[in-house]
Amino acid sequence: MVEDVGFLGLGVMGRPMALNLVRGGTPLIVWNRSPAAAEALREAGAGVAASPAAVFARARTVFVMLADEKAVDTVLGRGTPEFARLVADRTLVHMGTTSPGYSRGLEADVRAAGGTYVEAPVSGSRAPAEAGRLVAMLAGPPEAVARVRALITPMCHESFVCGTSAPEALLMKLAVNLFLITTVTGLSEAYHFAERHGLDQATFLAVVDAGPMASGVSRVKAPKLRDRDFDVQAAVLDVLKNNRLIAEAAREAELASPLLDVCHALFAETVELGYGKADMVAVLEAIEARTERSAGTV
Repeated sequence: MVEDVGFLGLGVMGRPMALNLVRGGTPLIVWNRSPAAAEALREAGAGVAASPAAVFARARTVFVMLADEKAVDTVLGRGTPEFARLVADRTLVHMGTTSPGYSRGLEADVRAAGGTYVEAPVSGSRAPAEAGRLVAMLAGPPEAVARVRALITPMCHESFVCGTSAPEALLMKLAVNLFLITTVTGLSEAYHFAERHGLDQATFLAVVDAGPMASGVSRVKAPKLRDRDFDVQAAVLDVLKNNRLIAEAAREAELASPLLDVCHALFAETVELGYGKADMVAVLEAIEARTERSAGTV
């Protein structure tokens, strides 16, 4: 008999990830705080549970894709007797982005309760999640990692084993995110530079796409800049959270992060301008605002 797999959290990333699991033939039982988000999963053939406990009752492997550390603790009942009842003899797969220290502590608590813990954060935004083209980074006991790696194939076109314990996978994810954040910010500033010099926008995009800087990120984000399409793929608030996590990890290791620090200021300004829930290319608004202030127009 094939065992059910659990999935907690059906947000911008979680829902398409879970849908790909179901479409790939995984017998899935899901839960989400807002039940309406689970309807697409029900229609695709997943079971919908009334509570996290109902997911753990049916599934021995449970993926967790929740917004932040507080949400994970609340949903799992961490710090209460319910936590041990849920995770004992289960494999908990932490796919969200949290601080490395938090993940290390969660791993210790899961193990103390008799469960198995696997870190599996992913690189990619909504569009790769929908297409099953995420990249996963995994850390945990080798046998558990091998099982999880096989399960995530419908969600992730590549996966990499980063270590045998937390937070090795999350540190890898933060390093990748540092590159992503600075890259998109640089692209936005370059677009602003070209636009304010009166250069043809289509030609600018074509030159970027034809040159050595072209990437999957530029091919998605450059047209969004041209169209001022701020429909969310990776939200500014989430980018700011990730920026903070990277900065904290850098400070803990006594590392300099000069580019990241500039990006942190720009994304904070983007939130202040009211674009917290917009896509990260809305950082263009903060760059434009700085130009206007330096020109004395505001």
